[in-house]
Amino acid sequence: MLFAGGTIVMERDQEHNLLRDGGESALEKLIDEIHARFGDEAEFICKPPLFNIDSTDMWATHWQWLTREVAEGVAAGYDGFLITMGTNTLGYAASALTFSLLGIDKPVVITGAQVPAKELASDARNNFINSARVLIEKQLKGVIVVFGSRIINGCRAKKASESALDAFVSYNSNGIGTIGVDISIKHEPFRTQRPFQPHAVFAEPVTCVTLTPGVQKDVLQLLIDAGNKGIIIRAYGTGDIPVLMHGGLKYAREKQVPVVVTTQCPDGATMIGVNPPGQKALDIGIIPALDMSMEAMTTKLMWLLGQGLSLGEVKAMMKTNLAGEIAA
Repeated sequence: MLFAGGTIVMERDQEHNLLRDGGESALEKLIDEIHARFGDEAEFICKPPLFNIDSTDMWATHWQWLTREVAEGVAAGYDGFLITMGTNTLGYAASALTFSLLGIDKPVVITGAQVPAKELASDARNNFINSARVLIEKQLKGVIVVFGSRIINGCRAKKASESALDAFVSYNSNGIGTIGVDISIKHEPFRTQRPFQPHAVFAEPVTCVTLTPGVQKDVLQLLIDAGNKGIIIRAYGTGDIPVLMHGGLKYAREKQVPVVVTTQCPDGATMIGVNPPGQKALDIGIIPALDMSMEAMTTKLMWLLGQGLSLGEVKAMMKTNLAGEIAA
């Protein structure tokens, strides 16, 4: 069990109604219950917290730490991993670990809570216990998110509600399964044929631009000159980019900076080429995000760039389904 902060270990400041760090004691009851419930079925080893932060402040360095801890655990013979963290960027962390641990033949279950573990209405217990159940009873392989009643492929997990206990959905795909009285596995997690070779270098920064009418035509050049290694554009419709920005796309091509284009439409897929502005952008060399979530396309791009690949190689790999992030 690896703990990385978040709401699950926080407590409420009654005076200001704000959440603050509740310390490791917030997890002690849950950990004791895990040992009492599953002691005859599995031995859980609790590692000291790697870091205890709000996941809003979690970024590539923290994904690297988690990757190394899991990789070392695999080498040490652990059968599975349970990671708790904050929910704000849990989808990004789950996607990042999906790629950095590509090919792992152990279950890596990630969960958290919407309500602190110390509060009466907390979902922490159910999420924690259900994650352990999935680890022990199903032994699914790869990175998965267990939250509320859902079991989700790590690179498809998206936070869809700031308050619902079923906060995460499986973006643009069927989830792996559901949890009720019993655990129901409806779709086996995607399995890659690639050997397990953990790689935890994520290139930064990668910046996302959301198009709005009147967007500056030189925004891409400004971002590239500021040192961005990659750019994601949330475009209109099926992936259309205004003609006035095409000069910036050509500048990105000259500077060998990959530009990934997705749609602003909820649950949409990028099908560039339907309209002339999109086709012209495609001809310049942008990379369609297809049906990937924002979390998956961002972390995948950072991960590929972290391997020192050429622009052509990044473009080809972004369009290749590695872990179930793209519809097969």
